[in-house]
Amino acid sequence: MEYVIMLLIGAILTGCLAYVNTLLDGLVPIALHAEDYMDTLLGTSGISGIFDIFFSFGVSLIVLKFLKKGFERYILWTEGDAEIEPIMLLTGFFKSLAIAISFPTLYGWLAEIVEDLSSQLITTISNDMATDFSSVITGITSAGIFTGIVSIIFFICFFMLYIQFLTRGLEILILRIGLPLACVGLMDQDNGVFRTYIQKFFQSTAAVLVQIVLAKLGVALMLNAHVFWGLAALLLALRTPKFLQEFLIVSSGNGGGGMMNRVYSTARIYQMGKAVFKK
Repeated sequence: MEYVIMLLIGAILTGCLAYVNTLLDGLVPIALHAEDYMDTLLGTSGISGIFDIFFSFGVSLIVLKFLKKGFERYILWTEGDAEIEPIMLLTGFFKSLAIAISFPTLYGWLAEIVEDLSSQLITTISNDMATDFSSVITGITSAGIFTGIVSIIFFICFFMLYIQFLTRGLEILILRIGLPLACVGLMDQDNGVFRTYIQKFFQSTAAVLVQIVLAKLGVALMLNAHVFWGLAALLLALRTPKFLQEFLIVSSGNGGGGMMNRVYSTARIYQMGKAVFKK
């Protein structure tokens, strides 16, 4: 009976190993640009068109809030302190518009950094990695039924992680679509919902990078017959969002504007450094 079970486990693992080793290659672009893949699946450009709708709606809200705050503060004297210089309100207005308009470009740079880093890290982990699946399966099945069951659990966790990657891609997509609406909060002194919104966005983006590296590390350990270490790497990958949430916090000092400025500076430095090293 045990022999039959091990044959069944070996057959399952043979199909899973070859599949998961190639599945990770395209996950980061899917998570960061989910709209491209969803449009391909749907055969339309409807998902990409949603960006234009929410951008127009967000800019309209920014303009309306600017007019409303100015009228209530300096005409009716019913909102805030009328002694505050109008330049403060004007600065918040232009900051909201600037971030809403420039965000697609800033996100493109951020996505390029994440994709490039993940590609380099995956290449480093996969360098000279054994891919002889027959010997891997033989090693696992010969270790006994307990190791075989743990290997099955490994692949169950991997496919759970794959679904989590797709979910993360949808989450980032929704955050990107709604960012022009969140920019309305930049006209408030406490930056409104924008601070929490951008914090969630960076947590989700960082989670993609960490999870893909841990997933590849888990597969590499699995291919080298270190089943328990591989399972540990996948379990950590599954709880990465909660792990990052404990310390990845946007400082309250300069709110979202300061964070976006740091993203711009980091992206430009990264691109210039990359260009120098290529030379």
